[in-house]
Amino acid sequence: MIKNLTRGATALCLALSPLALPAAATAAPTALAAAQVLNLADAVDLVPVADESRTGYTRDKFKHWNAGLDATDGCNTRAEVLQAEAIESPAVAAGCKLSGGLWVSYYDGQEVNDPGNLDIDHMVPLAEAWDSGASAWDAKRREAYANDQDAAVSLVAVTARSNRAKADRDPAEWMPPLPEAHCRYVGEWTATKLRWGLSADQAEIDALSVYAEACETTVVHYTPAP
Repeated sequence: MIKNLTRGATALCLALSPLALPAAATAAPTALAAAQVLNLADAVDLVPVADESRTGYTRDKFKHWNAGLDATDGCNTRAEVLQAEAIESPAVAAGCKLSGGLWVSYYDGQEVNDPGNLDIDHMVPLAEAWDSGASAWDAKRREAYANDQDAAVSLVAVTARSNRAKADRDPAEWMPPLPEAHCRYVGEWTATKLRWGLSADQAEIDALSVYAEACETTVVHYTPAP
């Protein structure tokens, strides 16, 4: 339940946090990467612009799903995310088989009570990450990216239909069908790009900038990945 509340609170902050930013956002760096808090427009300005290339990409270059945050619970990353994001917790049987539970897919506002009808979406799809800088990473870092539960916005449980409609497209090419989700989505997309030091092509930046103008109260929270 604590994980549920933490993930939900983080997502809500992206859409509803006021523009007054804490002094900690500009504090001097420490040994650990400091959390960053920016309004959406300023966050978009920090995303480096670069041409994209999919040369050499295959999905299996991002190992997933791995043993997750708790290697002793018998659940992989997918199952742990489903448990963390459930509005009503599912039953967990042997082998981490989930049944029942309740989720709300924020992309389309649909309620789902069968975990088999949900996909775990990489907020920035694996192919898009490859295009934007992950092609230069080693296998260990790509695995960390593909299973990132240390940032609540990196992985999200959504309807299989909405995830497959999105595929590997960026916000210049696809947005959630629910208009009320747009500001949250752009905030989480930008946070993920900044967390992992990924770039964006010009069309993507242009789209993010247009949404940033409309989403004046959206605040982006991210911590650079190790």
